[in-house]
Amino acid sequence: MIDSSFEKAIKFYAEKKYELALKELLKTDNNLKDNPDLSYYLGLCYTKLKQFDEAIIFLEQVITTHTNVLYIYQCRMILSYIYAITEQFKLAEHELKRLIEDGYESVQVYCSFGYVQYQQGKVENAMDFFQKALTIDGEHPTTLNSIGYILADEEIDPDKAVQYCSKAVEKVPDYYPFLDSLGWALFKAGKSDEALECLRNAFELSKGNKVIAKHLKETIDSRK
Repeated sequence: MIDSSFEKAIKFYAEKKYELALKELLKTDNNLKDNPDLSYYLGLCYTKLKQFDEAIIFLEQVITTHTNVLYIYQCRMILSYIYAITEQFKLAEHELKRLIEDGYESVQVYCSFGYVQYQQGKVENAMDFFQKALTIDGEHPTTLNSIGYILADEEIDPDKAVQYCSKAVEKVPDYYPFLDSLGWALFKAGKSDEALECLRNAFELSKGNKVIAKHLKETIDSRK
């Protein structure tokens, strides 16, 4: 017999009602406490609610106890994400390496690895991983945007950066991180008028993102 609280939790999670889902999960029958499916949903809920310390505990439990390889793959990806945004880059690397070693080579894995490398100042390594991502999916917008941003920010090839970032924006219009990258690439390529329009749009959509504000200020100051 399936625990009713567990059923309700899955329904709430599907409806993106994560707090309600978590409350139901915590009310489940004691017989389910060692159930890897329960750990899976607890890990997901805590991640969505940005309670990362708790999320890590349950995601690790899934990796060590679950028999579904897709759940294990997903939990390693989520762990790498948590470690990346909390700037625990070596731990993020560990999870991504394990995925590759286990044969889970995907555009998401390589793109995430590129991000982690770049955040550690390893530009060449980052570009290598992004290029690997493109060999799997040459139209992946996040990878295109990432390559473009690096080419612009590191002043490697601003004109080529504009090409990459433009392609990303074409695929996902009105997404402020991509618009910011395109605006920054345009600025680095000496096209300040176009850059200003793009960055203002990104800043408005982001509702005041600090990185975009910095890019916008530098662009405005350059025109004085």
